[in-house]
Formats: sequence, C-alpha cells, structure tokens
Amino acid sequence: MAREVQITFDAADPGALAAFWADTLGYEVQGPPGDFESWDQALEAMGVPPENRNDASAVVDPAGSGPRLFFQRVSEGKQAKNRVHLDVRTAPELTGDERMAALEAEADRLVGRGASRLARHEPAPPLNAGHLVLADPEGNEFCLD
Repeated sequence: MAREVQITFDAADPGALAAFWADTLGYEVQGPPGDFESWDQALEAMGVPPENRNDASAVVDPAGSGPRLFFQRVSEGKQAKNRVHLDVRTAPELTGDERMAALEAEADRLVGRGASRLARHEPAPPLNAGHLVLADPEGNEFCLD
C-alpha cells in the first residue's frame, strides 16, 4: 500500500518560502481550515499570538496529485548542502538547445522571485539531458530538469 508523502522545509520565513514554492511548482498556499476566510482569522480564533502566526505554512497541488510541502520556522540557518533536493521538471519533453533555453527562461523567472543560480550542466547524451542547479531564497538547492 503506497503512502502519502509530505516534504518538510525548515525555514526562517515560512510564509515567504511557501509563496516562492507555490509559484515555482504551480501549487497554491493551503487555505485556512473550516469556514475561516483567512489564516489570520483562524489563528486568532485558535489563540495563536501574532508573533507566532508565521511559524508554519504549507502549499498544495491544486489538482491533488502532488505532495504537500510544509514549511516550519526554525531558529538556525541552513548550514550545509542539501542531501535531498527537488527536481522541478520544467522541460522533460525537450532536448538539446531547446531544452536548455526553456530551463534558462524558467531560471530567469525564478531568480526574479528570489532564487539564485548555482550551476549549469550541459547535455551529455545519452544519460544526461542537461539541467540547472538553483537555490531558493533561503539557500535550499533544487534542480530545473
């Protein structure tokens, strides 16, 4: 029996990092529970003090097929390279120069949203179609594939 997977990120600013990843993946920030119109209303009703209202955030696939991403505030910053990372499948159907141009266009868009470029790996057929390595606004590495 397969199990659902949630991917959890430690973050300094969960709300901002959730917004970045929602935009990157075409996800949406998870809405508040019940009949609340906003998370602020829900957290107020739950008695969460204002200074703790950005302690967590989550994004979900609007189609319901991808994993939920959860962002939790931690006091320490990122200290080393990720041992696990996301590959964002930006151009899986493309090859060669057309593929790399599509990856570069998406990288430019994400850099405009706070990502940074780390490396470019050129296509090396038959096993490597080429990819870009970026970091999100808090330094978590990911690939555009």
